Amino acid sequence: MSPVNPFDDAATARVVVDDSGTLREWNEGARLLLGHLAGEVVGTPAADLLDARHDGPPTPENGRWHGTLALRHRDGHTVSVWVLAHHRTAADGAPGSWLAVAPPAPAAAPQDDPLVRAALTQSPCAVMVFDDRLLLRGVNDAMARLLGLPRDRLHGLRATDINSRPQNMELERLLRRVLATGRRQDLRSHLKAEGEERAHAWVALMAPLTDADGLVRGVCVSAHDFTEQHLARERLQLVNEASVRVGSTLDVNRTAEELADVCVPALADFVSVDLLDPRDTGGEPATVVEPPVGLRRTAHRTHLPDHSAGSAHSSTCPPAAAETGRLDFYPAGSPQAECLLSGRAIVAAEAHGALERWMGWDPARLRQVREHGVHSVMSVPLQARGTTLGVAVFIRFRRLHPFTHDDVLLAEEVSARAAVCIDNARRYSREREATLTLQRSLLPRWLPPTAAVQAASRYLPAARSGVGGDWFDVIPLSGMRVAMVVGDVVGHGIAASATMGRLRTAVRTLADIDLTPEELLTHLDDLVVRLSEESGDDRAGEVGATCLYAVYDPVSRHCAMARAGHPAPVLVPPDGPARQVELPSGPPLGVGGLPFESAELELREGSVLALYTDGLVESRDRDPDAGLALLREALAAPGDSLDAACDRVLHSLLPAGSAGDDVALLLARTRGLPTGQVATWDIPADPSLVAPVRKQVLDQLAVWGLADASFTVELVVSELVTNAIRYGSPPIRLRLIHDATTLICEVSDSSHTAPHLRRARTWDEGGRGLLLVAQLTQRWGSRHTTEGKTIWAELGLVEEE
Repeated sequence: MSPVNPFDDAATARVVVDDSGTLREWNEGARLLLGHLAGEVVGTPAADLLDARHDGPPTPENGRWHGTLALRHRDGHTVSVWVLAHHRTAADGAPGSWLAVAPPAPAAAPQDDPLVRAALTQSPCAVMVFDDRLLLRGVNDAMARLLGLPRDRLHGLRATDINSRPQNMELERLLRRVLATGRRQDLRSHLKAEGEERAHAWVALMAPLTDADGLVRGVCVSAHDFTEQHLARERLQLVNEASVRVGSTLDVNRTAEELADVCVPALADFVSVDLLDPRDTGGEPATVVEPPVGLRRTAHRTHLPDHSAGSAHSSTCPPAAAETGRLDFYPAGSPQAECLLSGRAIVAAEAHGALERWMGWDPARLRQVREHGVHSVMSVPLQARGTTLGVAVFIRFRRLHPFTHDDVLLAEEVSARAAVCIDNARRYSREREATLTLQRSLLPRWLPPTAAVQAASRYLPAARSGVGGDWFDVIPLSGMRVAMVVGDVVGHGIAASATMGRLRTAVRTLADIDLTPEELLTHLDDLVVRLSEESGDDRAGEVGATCLYAVYDPVSRHCAMARAGHPAPVLVPPDGPARQVELPSGPPLGVGGLPFESAELELREGSVLALYTDGLVESRDRDPDAGLALLREALAAPGDSLDAACDRVLHSLLPAGSAGDDVALLLARTRGLPTGQVATWDIPADPSLVAPVRKQVLDQLAVWGLADASFTVELVVSELVTNAIRYGSPPIRLRLIHDATTLICEVSDSSHTAPHLRRARTWDEGGRGLLLVAQLTQRWGSRHTTEGKTIWAELGLVEEE
């Protein structure tokens, strides 16, 4: 028989044995080694090939075994063979098998191979060399130690002969590519080498080996342990991911959840974030932390096998000992209290007994720690800008190794970044709540009932940009009239809300003196200009606003309105389609020096007037015209309730329930007073005719069924008419208006001189008329008109049961 070439693939004996111990495959190398034909041994127990006088192989560890076996040759003699065997798992769930290989005897290997010599002399790391048939030609000592196999036993083996791991199969595939293309390849994997306690990160660099003619004759594979670089890259990636993912919103709870999400499972198997409860310290974290420390569970995440992300989010999933939102007190000696008191991260490991000692204060937690195999706990304080906010706890129970010093540094870095975001969210939430409180105090808490309109309103603060300066108001005026106003101050925050409050107060003051809409906006524009100057900035319009002001008279059913850069209102007639009112736009408030124009339109009873701010119809994802179309469609939908209409509008235009800008919406359904509730008389300028006027008034009160108010009304009418005759100018007109609760007496003349209330001295013959009117009525006043002035007084009526 000719000598066996150790680098001939057939020279390596390969057999496959299933898990039941039956031979399933037998190659030519096995026939050359033991003399048995494949048909003679396939299907028989593999143990029949063992020499009965020698012990069989020991129990394999980690799915692999290698050693020398005494095997029975076909002719009866015993052959001592070195065998490498490893278990292979079937992909389809079928029973597994064992691949056993026996390379040729080491003596048959050449001692001076030029390929091996070149590879070993040029590579400083673990090296192995394959020829063009993917058979091992040699390895150096470093590679033999890495594989955990004798160096002189590896000649003639394939990569898949050494192990059946997926990495070995991928290595053989890449080796073929190097042979075919002549180009370098590399393979990165994370596995545990023989004799190692933990897996390392490896990179296998494959380079072609060529002869003098440039032909590829083999492949040199060098393995490098780049665990430190890999871990450093993972840490850097985690820090980078934390900088991107943590703090995406200005919400404290969401920020805490993002911190836990980033660190599980990249750093720990379980992470909890507990924050100091600021409720007892005026909304601010305590400046001094003393045990027992009150911490409220804000977020936690865990990484468990066969659990979805949703179950991992659950507050009851192990090893969470506290539900989200629960307040617990941690005594001195607990991990949370210790790290907060020391201001640094603290690690407790089961191996050192510290874990049992730390968890001893809470038997329930200690029992849960034991049940789930927790072996390492790290507590990191959350601190930002000199303020202690809480603590993040990192736990490992699936990973076999405790936290290292590098893990502590990484946790501190990520927690420090998260603490700044939590502090930002806390400060934002505090300022937003203060601004909302200010906003709520400045906006009307309820809309006053009036005989002119039925009103409903909604205010929705901005979701992200902060509370702004949107406002609305309904202001009762004399003569049953009502003023409606909607405005929007430029900017957001407390400053915008404060400016809004000043403008709303100014509008109410100006409305009380019954200015026309264009006059009111002119005075308001002057105020905004002064506010801009007071802000200390030379730029005009530093404080800006828009506004829409409307006055509706239920007697004449006329509505006068003007706007300053504000969206025009939408009108919904009782039986017609919704439309936007054609109204001169006017400049925004704060520009100064430009005129405002008003328009007047007649509104039928039951018409709905919609006043709103631009945040309702404008958004980044929608054209303003499309927003107006949606608003008209929502307002045109049938429905009797204005509150339901407000909700329908917000749902149609803001389906997510939040807006990018503040939204103010005011809906008003007009009412009209019947002509039978209004009485008018032209008064001659003759004091002797006051008595007949009083008689006519008393007769009218009797017709209305208001005889009980005759005495008071007679005195008020007598005084107002007498003053108009004495001090006013003709023509003089008396008008009575009443509804279910109010009777209004108005006397108009063409004089622009306003009356003054004064207190008469004892010896004065006059000067007590207006004082008497003020004492007998709920309120009184005067307003200027284009023809002169009107003195009015309101009397309350007691409804009959």
